[in-house]
Amino acid sequence: QVQLVESGGGSVQPGGSLRLSCEASGYTSSGYCLGWFRQAAGKEREGVAALGINGARTYTTSMAGRVTISEDKAKNTLYLEMNSLKPEDTAMYYCAASRGDCPLPLAPLRFTYWGQGSQVTVSS
Repeated sequence: QVQLVESGGGSVQPGGSLRLSCEASGYTSSGYCLGWFRQAAGKEREGVAALGINGARTYTTSMAGRVTISEDKAKNTLYLEMNSLKPEDTAMYYCAASRGDCPLPLAPLRFTYWGQGSQVTVSS
């Protein structure tokens, strides 16, 4: 059974950085699109970044230029490095997996497996 477990969230001041991790078990990432999504209070879940089966990276406009998605295959762990964080980045961040290549645009409904989420709060 595929399981995704996020970690690394927390509180940070505006302009700060955080790195989220998503440890996967029950499968290997080969053959899956791996993505990061976020959902702020009262808003719809939106895509942030994705890593395709051929290593291609996709970034949405929500955090483009301020995030980097990467993977450590040996650890079966996905990362999201976030920089220059803003208060509007405050949200629950989720990692997700979808079999096959990345569905573009990054629609949450097209991802099968989800982690429990990690809260990121940006506040002074």
